[in-house]
Amino acid sequence: MHMAPTMSDIQSFRQAVESFISARGWTPTRFGRIVAGDPLFVFDLRDGREPRSETRTRILKAMTELGDTDRQAPLRVGVAGLGNVGATLVRILQKDGAELTRKLGRQLEVVAVAARSRSRDRGIDISGLEWFDDPVALAKWDGIDLFVELIGGEDGPAFASVKAALEIGRPVVTANKALLAKHGVTLARLAEESGAQLGFEAAVAGGIPVIKTLREGLGTARIAKVFGIMNGTCNYILTRMGNEGISFADCLKDAQALGYAEADPTFDVEGFDTAHKLSILATLCFGYEIAPDKMRVEGISNITQHDIQVAAELGYKIKLLGIAERTEIGIEQRVHPTFVPKGSAIAGVDGVMNAVALETDHVHELLLAGPGAGGPPTASSVLSDILDIARGTRVPPLGVPSDELLPYREAPHRAHEGGYYIRLSAKDVPGALAAIATRMGEKSISIDSVIQRSDLSAKAIAPDGSPARTVVMITQQTLESSVREALAQIADDGFIVGEPQLIRIEKL
Repeated sequence: MHMAPTMSDIQSFRQAVESFISARGWTPTRFGRIVAGDPLFVFDLRDGREPRSETRTRILKAMTELGDTDRQAPLRVGVAGLGNVGATLVRILQKDGAELTRKLGRQLEVVAVAARSRSRDRGIDISGLEWFDDPVALAKWDGIDLFVELIGGEDGPAFASVKAALEIGRPVVTANKALLAKHGVTLARLAEESGAQLGFEAAVAGGIPVIKTLREGLGTARIAKVFGIMNGTCNYILTRMGNEGISFADCLKDAQALGYAEADPTFDVEGFDTAHKLSILATLCFGYEIAPDKMRVEGISNITQHDIQVAAELGYKIKLLGIAERTEIGIEQRVHPTFVPKGSAIAGVDGVMNAVALETDHVHELLLAGPGAGGPPTASSVLSDILDIARGTRVPPLGVPSDELLPYREAPHRAHEGGYYIRLSAKDVPGALAAIATRMGEKSISIDSVIQRSDLSAKAIAPDGSPARTVVMITQQTLESSVREALAQIADDGFIVGEPQLIRIEKL
């Protein structure tokens, strides 16, 4: 006579199945297919199905036979640097550990940290974790399987700890663009020699998966150009200047108060942060060695409301862009404020958002946009690298083996198709404009338009007491060097007051 199962039998069986799934990070479908012979078995069990005694016995026996043979040991993670990003990462791994295990099929466990202060309140519980004062010691410790560097800085403990981990074959994840811009080729070579993985998704554009797209997502597509907004601080400032009519200085103060800008904002607002990121992208796109020192870099500190207003009236917005382009004779890299058409996709990326555009022979133009900085977006990108490493994903850190990277070859300056915006304070005296136009003509610079702006009254007064007025000129396609030479000659002639403003106009 067949006896009906008791509630305790069924409940015990269900708990055994769920424990098995959780411990191994299996999906219900995988368990059903491998152990029960029915992909929907677990779902039906959760819906109230009561398997027969023979079925339960068979499944329990299969679970026992499997034992620990399919169980992967936890991936033990050590985190160096517990600032905003580091603390957020630890919080995510602690809070969402069970869910990550189910998705990954392997447990992720933060077991050790390194930071400057043990007593600082970071909003996370680190009492049960191993503490290291020295990140290099953490990187070498046998108790971790993966080292995460979130210290920052191009040298010092950041470089020393990453180097130490890679030398012993330990995988590394970092968000440090300065480190990669300076030592990226060296670290990639170390990773390849030791067989370690090196992930740096968070180093460029925060929460945007641009590194993964370049290394894995485009197949054989040949990239001709990469450009974008890569610094949230600058984009925030320019957005507010455009929307609210306030000065650069006032926007910067607000950005500092909100935590978008550092106390010393030079690295951001003068374009160096963007240059580091662009150099990494250029290497992944074009296969040349990283060369942040081989590009013209100009920041936004000289942008005024005059420039913002005129740009708007002409149908443009001003954005700080990093642009790298493949030419027949080398790579052109540059960072500078840029007039972009209001109707372009990049013009609509405002606030602290970032965007990276790729022009390829297969997908033409691809735009990736999203939050470029901050704890959650950056930590999310760090976590993405950790998950890839846990899955065993292996790709050359810089897209191709480091020995195959080409020596950087800088392309000579070319005529810029979009022309230039020039703003200057010209002496309000007879013949001044004619003299300025003559100097432009001597350098073969064609002027599209000249606008005298009485509403943008220049406060500058020449040493001889002459008043000055704002003059805006838009050039046709020409060489930047020619424009700068002409402006230098005009200044020597004594017809302008102060430094002229020169901004590229991009046809996007």
